[in-house]
Amino acid sequence: MPKYHGPLLTRPVAQALIAARDARADAWTGSLDLGRSAAEVTLAADGWAWKGQHYPYPGRLKDRTIYYWDGEDFSAVSRYSGSLIKLVPTEWDAPTFEIDGIKMLPTSKESPVDDARRKVALVEPRGKVVLDTCGGLGYFAACCLDAGVARIQSFEKNEDVLWLRALNPWSPDPEAPESGGRLLLEHGDVSQQIARVADASVDALLHDPPRFGIAGELYSQVFYDQLARVARRGARLFHYTGSPNKLTSGRDVPREVAKRLEKAGFKAQLALDGVLAVRR
Repeated sequence: MPKYHGPLLTRPVAQALIAARDARADAWTGSLDLGRSAAEVTLAADGWAWKGQHYPYPGRLKDRTIYYWDGEDFSAVSRYSGSLIKLVPTEWDAPTFEIDGIKMLPTSKESPVDDARRKVALVEPRGKVVLDTCGGLGYFAACCLDAGVARIQSFEKNEDVLWLRALNPWSPDPEAPESGGRLLLEHGDVSQQIARVADASVDALLHDPPRFGIAGELYSQVFYDQLARVARRGARLFHYTGSPNKLTSGRDVPREVAKRLEKAGFKAQLALDGVLAVRR
């Protein structure tokens, strides 16, 4: 999907824009790309202009919602196709996303990008070929690119998530010059597409699957055997599991994952909110 380069509004940004108009200012400076940069717009009574295009002042906007210009109006960055998927602003600028109201990325203590950076550092991606199994918003991929990865293959099963990525300025663009052709993003189910990946062809792996109840196949011994097959000896793997409540679920998912990875041919240990493993 082509990357969106138009303005993005949140309720606080819209309020600041309208307040500047009401104060009869000629211009307003703020971010129209979720904190990635600052922009100056010119103000008039009937609208505002940015990068040579005229926009109307937005109407009443909802909290915890991001809006994009759809060519006629400002629309929420959300879709419903069996599940409601939505890009959600955070206090850290970089957004998270929700599926049916369930937050997909941790944001309570730090930016989702900083969270991704700590996890990516565990696999030491510089100069390596990396497999990113469940691309999501692409924050793992962005951190790998920043860290000097040689090439990263990323799969994303959900077409609506790819749409969110196209609208999110914090998601890396495979076509952007700074990506340098190093990011290959495919729409596909990694549980099936991994069969196409050659034996012993990747130096590091990042596995951030949906929770077990949604995508149990991505926690299976069959899939872990496939990860071991494509990994070179010494390849590092970070597997996000989160911290499901063992008392309520009756399961210790991180330790179950570590046990299966050991059986597949990795040496595994608990790390951060997941499992770090090295291919034996």
